[in-house]
Amino acid sequence: MKTLIVTGGTIDPAFARSYLARQNFDYYIASDSGIDFFMQAGIRPDEVLGDFDSADPAQLEQLQSDQHIRFHKYQPEKDAVDTELALQLAVKRDSSEIHILGGTGTRLDHVLATVRLLGFAMEREIPCYLVDAHNRVRLIQNRTLLKKAQQYGRYISLIPLTTQVKGVTLTGFKYPLYHATLDSFHSIGISNEIEAEEAVVDFTDGILILVESAD
Repeated sequence: MKTLIVTGGTIDPAFARSYLARQNFDYYIASDSGIDFFMQAGIRPDEVLGDFDSADPAQLEQLQSDQHIRFHKYQPEKDAVDTELALQLAVKRDSSEIHILGGTGTRLDHVLATVRLLGFAMEREIPCYLVDAHNRVRLIQNRTLLKKAQQYGRYISLIPLTTQVKGVTLTGFKYPLYHATLDSFHSIGISNEIEAEEAVVDFTDGILILVESAD
């Protein structure tokens, strides 16, 4: 099951609608103020969760009246942000692939936390993508093939999530690497480009943040 989570960060409505049209999701989860996107787009979420401290009360009341929607209300004083709770729910619903919209924006602390939360799905071998109009982000922990025709944007950046990522070999890229070690205090993996029809990221140990950027 392919699941979309919409959370309370910055959303470009036109981009989000076009993304939904291309992806054909099976299941929709609204996290807190992410309900605003669903209301504006005329899409009924399957489940709604959060402490609703940033949700519009009128929208919330309207959705609560729909018996087809499952609600999960939490206290604001909790140990997990709403996006983490939404990810946990998506995994519980046996999602085979998860996409997150609204996970980026002006709250850098939330953005950094959400990038790391992708690991919750990765540990369970569920592909999980953090997406906005300019970037697609995922975590990888083994060999990854990237097709030039399917790339999200022009630039590919590889950022160590772990302290070190060892044995990094990049083929099919403008800037290749051979059995290199990337560490989290240097920026060598930023702004690479795919030159071949297919590019491969190989490494032997560690976890990488893979960012595809359109600009």
